[in-house]
Amino acid sequence: MSKLSPLKPEDVIIKLRRLGFIGPIPGGKHMRMFHAETNKIIPIPMHKGKDVSVGLIREIIRELGISREEWLKL
Repeated sequence: MSKLSPLKPEDVIIKLRRLGFIGPIPGGKHMRMFHAETNKIIPIPMHKGKDVSVGLIREIIRELGISREEWLKL
C-alpha cells in the first residue's frame, strides 16, 4: 500500500478537478470544490506556504469514497 504525503493545495485542486469537481469557490477561511452530480462540497485550506496534511487528505479520500490507490493515480 502506497503512502500518502502532504500536498500543495493546488495539487489537491487538480486531483479534484479530474474527478469532476468545479472550483475553487471562495468563502470563509477555505476554498471549496463542488461536484454538481453528487452535490458534495470539499473544503480546501489555502494558507500561504502550508501544505494540505496527510490527515486531511485521508478525510477527503474517505468523503469521496475512493481508495488510496485511486487517489494516488489521479
